[in-house]
Amino acid sequence: MSTTELLKGAAELFPDEVVTSAHVRHLDLPFGAGRFALITLDNGFDHTKPTTFGPASLANLNAAIDQVEKEAAAGEIIGVGITGKPFIFAVGADLKGVELLKEHKDALAIGKGGHEVFKRLSALAVPTFAYYNGAAMGGGVEVGLHCSYRTVSASLPAFSLPEVFLGLVPGWGGCALLPNLIGADKAVSVIIENSLNQNKQLKGVQVYELGIADALFEGADFLEQSLIWTASVLKGEIVVDRPVIDRGEAWDQAVAKGRFIADSKVHGAAPAAYRALDIIAAAKNGDLQQGFDAEDAALADLIMGGELRSGIYAFNLVQKRGKRPAGAPDKSLARPVTKVGVVGAGLMASQLALLFLRRLEVPVVLTDIDQERVDKGVGYVHAEIDKLLGKGRVNQDKANRLKALVSGVLDKAEGFSDADFIIEAVFEEIGVKQQVFAEVEAVAPAHAILATNTSSLSVTEMASKLKNPERVVGFHFFNPVAILPLLEIVRGEATDDASLATAFGVAKKLKKTAVLVKDAPAFVVNRILTRFMGEIQNVIDEGTPVAVAEKAVEPLGLPMSPLVLLELVGPAIGLHVSETLNRAFPDRFTVSPNLAAVVKAGKRGFYVYDSGKPELDPEVAALLQQGDSVLDEEQVRARVLDAVAQEIGLMLDEGVVAEAQDVDLCLITGAGWPFHLGGITPYLDREGVSQRVNGKPFLTPGVASVPA
Repeated sequence: MSTTELLKGAAELFPDEVVTSAHVRHLDLPFGAGRFALITLDNGFDHTKPTTFGPASLANLNAAIDQVEKEAAAGEIIGVGITGKPFIFAVGADLKGVELLKEHKDALAIGKGGHEVFKRLSALAVPTFAYYNGAAMGGGVEVGLHCSYRTVSASLPAFSLPEVFLGLVPGWGGCALLPNLIGADKAVSVIIENSLNQNKQLKGVQVYELGIADALFEGADFLEQSLIWTASVLKGEIVVDRPVIDRGEAWDQAVAKGRFIADSKVHGAAPAAYRALDIIAAAKNGDLQQGFDAEDAALADLIMGGELRSGIYAFNLVQKRGKRPAGAPDKSLARPVTKVGVVGAGLMASQLALLFLRRLEVPVVLTDIDQERVDKGVGYVHAEIDKLLGKGRVNQDKANRLKALVSGVLDKAEGFSDADFIIEAVFEEIGVKQQVFAEVEAVAPAHAILATNTSSLSVTEMASKLKNPERVVGFHFFNPVAILPLLEIVRGEATDDASLATAFGVAKKLKKTAVLVKDAPAFVVNRILTRFMGEIQNVIDEGTPVAVAEKAVEPLGLPMSPLVLLELVGPAIGLHVSETLNRAFPDRFTVSPNLAAVVKAGKRGFYVYDSGKPELDPEVAALLQQGDSVLDEEQVRARVLDAVAQEIGLMLDEGVVAEAQDVDLCLITGAGWPFHLGGITPYLDREGVSQRVNGKPFLTPGVASVPA
């Protein structure tokens, strides 16, 4: 089957493809180097919309290559370049159609189609050049890897091979070509390590330093400088020297490093990373066609697997649902926020003050019970701004301006009389928070929003003694505040639409992923995690060894084990939340006596790290009182997953969130649960747990799964 026929057949499966054109224009290179053909990728939308490759788009590129191939063979041109529309090169495959494929042969055709088109660039009778002028990901990176030379813009904001992050492999040449270009070790970092580190992106300078690009030019005149450089290369005035690739032990060590990284991140639970590493390992012999064939096979297998469907589902949650929150009121109701007040000056409050200051760039004032605490809070914010200045993230003028906007006072009346948004971050005790809000309400303007960063307490109860409870809203951040995107926005029984709309408006300016949550104990993330970790603690209390309980949930590929997470959260906080939920739901949430003993002893966690890895603290081991009921890993995992499925089912019945999708969005953005799971509900559906526990799946078949 010809490339044209292959792509035509595949195009029928992608009816909603946003088609990318490939325009060929001719120009005379500088210094009389000769006639040159430049292919520009453009999907015809505004410059903020990404350019992608679906079957029709590949067919357009294939037709452009037909044209330049004839011109090259006839001696009419001396080289071919490929670039993108302003600021965007290309961001890879069109995944909207991929997730709908039902047949393995159709998935295989997608891989073969991309290879057949891209390979033609390297087979042309003249040198080829890729000009990475803007964002390049996946297939956008790979089309350039098939060229003879590459340049990159210093202002390029994002460059990656993110396929493993989504549950795929770089399947249009990435796994085979990149290690043969820059060596296996660097390739493993780009393909495996960066992908599994929440899809870490490279900047233009890094692309050049890795050796992926042969030249680096400033963004303002990037194409012009790239063409001048191209002319010098074609005239022989510039010779590109690339390092000799070590195909010995170093290659094997790089693959072993990749397997260690994959094991530490997904624990063998997700196949994509391992399939990519297999291809990289085989690419050691330099047989590119063998590598391309292996990419085709891996791509087809993974497209038809659950991991990719879950990865795309998770990606769409974050990129679409996360930006258009379900249930959010009309944004026109939102009030302007020109000053922010923060009650408290401890670490959490100081982090919040810094976030509001950086994103809103309005005056922020902190209060606390004594001047020492206030000064410490303001000092923290100043120190963090100085760090940003030192890293070049802000200039001196902006640093001075931000520092001038933050202040601290003891008198709430002095600090909050003209504030529009006031958030408390004080001790997690309902009486304390009620007192704080009473004091704030007495001095704040009538329109001011009163927000609470509570992690588990009732927003309705907190507002119940106020004259105007309608302006109280839950605004629950996750630690570390600067990193985790989730913001649970909690509507109390009295919260009005204007207050809620203002909260969502502020969340958007803070660049947070906001999810509307009903005022229910511990809301979403903490309720699920507490049930999850509660079952782990229960089986330990009953007699299962700590190591067995921890290892049992490794197949979920979570970012850290339950007890390491407990250490991050803090045992005292974990105990407090479990006590809160035990009061609300005593039949399902227990309070672990062993956890209580660990907290009473002042231990920071269950582990010590003297050997460089977590080992059970002997002092904690001496505290543990266990029964004689010992479960194996499979039994522990089944028990934990059953508990989580039950809790999510009950939360949906209670209307804590609108849909299961919001549960997944919360866990991905608030707890770092991996994309390859799709959060949690696709995994529970795929493993049959949802059906076993609740009698039905959480998601409709075909959503985060292979269509029936």
